[in-house]
Amino acid sequence: MGRTIPSWRMLLEAELKRWKNFRDALRIDERATFEDLMDECRRYASAAGAASFPVKTEGMFLSILFAHHKGLKELCCKIERIHRLLEKSNQQP
Repeated sequence: MGRTIPSWRMLLEAELKRWKNFRDALRIDERATFEDLMDECRRYASAAGAASFPVKTEGMFLSILFAHHKGLKELCCKIERIHRLLEKSNQQP
């Protein structure tokens, strides 16, 4: 007997298929960036599915936002480490 409620991943793929016209309207060099965003949605699909958002795009946008924030925090930590190393090297005689 089949499921009556589609899984989050099925809903996600259907929504991404719906967004194909947007992707196709982008310049060729921009399409890879768009695909990266869609991959972020797929990467966090389990979390978005567990959250049971009433609107499927909420989970998609939150997944993208989370991935960007996570990347930003990692970059900030790296910059801070470099800054500390530079300060340390400038203090040495």
